[in-house]
Amino acid sequence: MTNDLRVVVRPAIAADVENIYSAVRGIADVVGESHKVMSKAEDLLRHGFGPAPLFSGLVAESDLRFAGCCIYFPSFSTWLGKPGVYVQDLYVRDDFRGQGIGEKLLRRLAAVTRKNGGCYIRLSVDKENRRAQAFYSRLGLRPSNSDQIHSARGEDFEMLADADEPDQVSR
Repeated sequence: MTNDLRVVVRPAIAADVENIYSAVRGIADVVGESHKVMSKAEDLLRHGFGPAPLFSGLVAESDLRFAGCCIYFPSFSTWLGKPGVYVQDLYVRDDFRGQGIGEKLLRRLAAVTRKNGGCYIRLSVDKENRRAQAFYSRLGLRPSNSDQIHSARGEDFEMLADADEPDQVSR
């Protein structure tokens, strides 16, 4: 690849699902967590491109070849009183790395977010992925000293949901 690579960044469409899913698998491979991917391409199609999409995406292409993608969803800061986005996945295929594609995807996302009234981008980075951390920092996405991500999944999530007592409605 040369540095004068022509890259088109466009909104993801349903026909991109197989490439997006391969990107998800690729990210998991990079961080050694392939065994944790439980989703299927059909899940991405249903939840991202159905009547009420739960995420959006941008796809980067060079000569009509899939080069990478950015999967994100809306977020809102009650402290800022403004919307933003959370980047779930940013992926660039190995044969396109070092060509500025990840940067192009994030710059387009920032522009789209701003156009929609947003003012921030948030994301998480694997603790061991120093290369990604350096990349994000170079673009101005800094680690948060005040936030730590917590999650409930699997059995923990089920226990939390099962503990809910529906509100008693008196008539």
